[in-house]
Amino acid sequence: MKDFRKHSIRHRIMLIFVGLLTAVLFAVWAINNWWLERYYVDEKRKEMEEAYEDIDAAVMEKTRDGATIGDVIAGELQSEWEIWSRSSDHRSGEFPSGEAGENDSERFSAQEDLEQQNENEIQALPEESLNRTLLGMIRGYGDKNNINMVLIDSNTGAMILGAGRDSDYLVQKVQRYVLGIRGKRTTVLKKHENYVIETNYDNRFRSSYMESWGFLSDNSTLFIMSMPLASIRESVMLTNRFTTFVGLTSLVVGSILMYFVTNRVTNPLMRLAALSERMCELDFDVKYEGDSKDEIGVLGRSMNTLSDKLKETIGALQDANQQLQHDIEEKIQIDEMRKEFIANVSHELKTPIALIQGYAEGLGEGMCEDKESRDYYCEVIVDEAGKMNKMVKQLLTLSALEFGSDTPVLERFDIHGLIRDLLSSARILLGQKEARVIFDFQEPLYVVADEFKIEEVMTNYLNNAMNHLDGERIIRIWTEKDSETVIVRMFNTGNPIPEEDIPNLWTKFYKVDKARTRSYGGSGIGLSIVKAILEAHHQSCGVENAADGVVFWFSLQRWREDNKTDSVVK
Repeated sequence: MKDFRKHSIRHRIMLIFVGLLTAVLFAVWAINNWWLERYYVDEKRKEMEEAYEDIDAAVMEKTRDGATIGDVIAGELQSEWEIWSRSSDHRSGEFPSGEAGENDSERFSAQEDLEQQNENEIQALPEESLNRTLLGMIRGYGDKNNINMVLIDSNTGAMILGAGRDSDYLVQKVQRYVLGIRGKRTTVLKKHENYVIETNYDNRFRSSYMESWGFLSDNSTLFIMSMPLASIRESVMLTNRFTTFVGLTSLVVGSILMYFVTNRVTNPLMRLAALSERMCELDFDVKYEGDSKDEIGVLGRSMNTLSDKLKETIGALQDANQQLQHDIEEKIQIDEMRKEFIANVSHELKTPIALIQGYAEGLGEGMCEDKESRDYYCEVIVDEAGKMNKMVKQLLTLSALEFGSDTPVLERFDIHGLIRDLLSSARILLGQKEARVIFDFQEPLYVVADEFKIEEVMTNYLNNAMNHLDGERIIRIWTEKDSETVIVRMFNTGNPIPEEDIPNLWTKFYKVDKARTRSYGGSGIGLSIVKAILEAHHQSCGVENAADGVVFWFSLQRWREDNKTDSVVK
């Protein structure tokens, strides 16, 4: 996450913004520092060219009737003096004779009337007398563009129009220029037919000036226009300083604003990044909660949709994977069971087949000539063949139960009556085993099950009990009941079953006797059949060690009067 923040978009935007603003600021400063003065100088050069064109045009217009420029300027000065004198007389309070004795209010009223009359007279003068005169034009350029101009009669050398206290100095300067006496630090900016514009360094004032000098179009008037360049350089310096100040202020303020703006933009992106990391860890419960309508909001809602679909798809894949894993494990288990089944069947059939083969070969070779020996051989062959037949039948029964092809037929019957009948039919075997059976239940107890298959369960339990009797040789059978279930228990005295063997008793061909002896003729299939029958009934069975013996049990559904199962035969 630290590396992610280090390379975040916000940092990139901030760096790009600060870098661009700094580059623009530096570029503006460089342009101002290296080119602004040139630009100003070029603009001032254009102003001087414009001033020359306007003044030259005015001179040519004024001298069209044969008058000299000196006469024109003298006439304009005389006109200005008359206007000024008349205006000055009115302002000084001079009144016609006979008005001195009037009161103040009349005097002030008369003064206002005179001032108004003066203004009307001035307004009545021709416009060129006020605004388009040669003197007005020269003064305008002086006031507006800071251009000092001196006019000299080239024939007499007399100064026609001066520029204040610097007039004599400018006259001497232009005379030196005409004579070809120039300064060492002179740069010609532009050269025209009648005049030239150049920059000169003035040692007297220790400053640079832009100067235009030459002749007007009447070829008799020499002129020089001078403009100081110190103001330009000062303007450039102030402009650079102001630009630097404004740029640094803009950089700081802009960086602060950009921080908050980028923070507002990148915070949703950070939340989306955290959301994507959680999704990478398969945590699809997190959601984007923004409600904006912009691209980030659209992306967040799309990620929510993607999260839901991924959650659904991955859940389905996990279920399919679990099912596939279960199928694989089941297949492996079935394969192992098949291998074990083949091994067990081979082991169980090997002994009876060997016995049958051996005794049959003995009979065939005439080893038993007397009738008693032949009868014994034949009895062994029949007995072993019966065991094989019984085991095959059990295997077929177990296979049918496991594959669901032998569905139990449910009916109502008395479980106590079934137990009594089973004990009665096994009386001779019980006597041979010297077993003492305890079962004292006389009243009927009805259950719902397949009576034939439950009888097979009881037969397997009873045979198992007789085969493992020991000690007091007691077999006790009893039932327990509640409103829904009946539990049948069978106890026999004998050795307890090792705890590690109890879970495997219901496995086909499993025997606690690891030597798999044939002392009682069991094949290890009976308890597997019991479990398969009870699972087909959706009931349970089990075994427990008790004091001096073992208890086997199984459960059945109890019959009730409100039982309406269609498959039950009453």
